[in-house]
Amino acid sequence: MSLTLYLLRHGETVYSKTGGYCGDLDPELTDDGVQMAKAFAEAYRALDWNAVYVSPMKRTIATATPLCQAIGLEMQLREGLKEIRYGEWEGQTEAFVKERHADDYMRWLAEPAWNPPTGGETAVQLASRASLVIAEIEEMYKAGNVLVVSHKATIRIILCALLGIDLGRYRDRINTLVGSVSVVRFGTHGPLLERLGDRAHLNARLLALPGT
Repeated sequence: MSLTLYLLRHGETVYSKTGGYCGDLDPELTDDGVQMAKAFAEAYRALDWNAVYVSPMKRTIATATPLCQAIGLEMQLREGLKEIRYGEWEGQTEAFVKERHADDYMRWLAEPAWNPPTGGETAVQLASRASLVIAEIEEMYKAGNVLVVSHKATIRIILCALLGIDLGRYRDRINTLVGSVSVVRFGTHGPLLERLGDRAHLNARLLALPGT
């Protein structure tokens, strides 16, 4: 038996609905976001879970809570799983950032691995902190199922790092919608992506909601 990592993006927030930049901001889940969390718990509670690692933000804690309550496991909070820091772009729309921070925005689009949002964090910096959490999990659990509840950019960057994809292309190669889960199994030849952005646990109404 091998280690299998389930990377769950939190449920809907007001910023995932509007597309505003949200890293350090700490919004609650919307009512639909709560329903996404409950749907995941219902679909996955029967799995034999070894551990649940969670970003210490309201939206990720609320997403992990239904499953943790259902299976009786305490979530383990890790700072390294937080979302990328957007600096001066926090809470702003793409149109606002294009107008007010045009040069930084263009550099970030071209090479986000090394160019941060204004006053924010690069993909390389995020990968450095998140990789410590993944290494901890690999050390602690040689086999079984481990859930990681995190954020859009963080999960995309973790997947790029595990799969050998250029970190600067995390937005171009990987997508993880709200409430989706991606599954990586650690086998003889290293990490194998078995599922990407799976939302089969959500009902038709939740799947139809707008947002990213």
